[in-house]
Amino acid sequence: MFTLTPETTEDWWEVEALYDLCFAPGRTALSSYRLRDGVAPVAELCLTARDRDGILAGAIRYWPILAGGQTALLLGPVAVHPTRQAEGIGGLLIRASLHRARDEGWSRVMLVGDAPYYSRFGFAKLSDIVMPPPTNPDRVLGLELRPGAWQGIAGEVTRAQ
Repeated sequence: MFTLTPETTEDWWEVEALYDLCFAPGRTALSSYRLRDGVAPVAELCLTARDRDGILAGAIRYWPILAGGQTALLLGPVAVHPTRQAEGIGGLLIRASLHRARDEGWSRVMLVGDAPYYSRFGFAKLSDIVMPPPTNPDRVLGLELRPGAWQGIAGEVTRAQ
């Protein structure tokens, strides 16, 4: 049993420590982090998952971006503590946050990740969207929260203003 709650300022260091544990040391050098520089996350979509003892088991964050000049969400990072993996926490965080994003009026979401994992949530390759280098284009995935939301959108991904 896990409780999902919006991430608070008090959670920040604990969530950062989780991301440090789950990702390579150079994670902040990735192009997706350049899109986050100086931009506030979408607070209502940033969630933590805690077990019944209040221990952080997972976290997810979202950031506003522009994709081909259109507003979109950048999902990530999402992480689950190594001792809690394979318990469905990642899927729980993704599904709940995507549901919230749809309810909040967002139309489209993208991420950089593994298609075999994220396809179960409806993500598919975005062939016409270009992430800053050195991103592998095969890992640029998108999901429509509203039918047709990615239709006709092409171009570079840039930081939200």
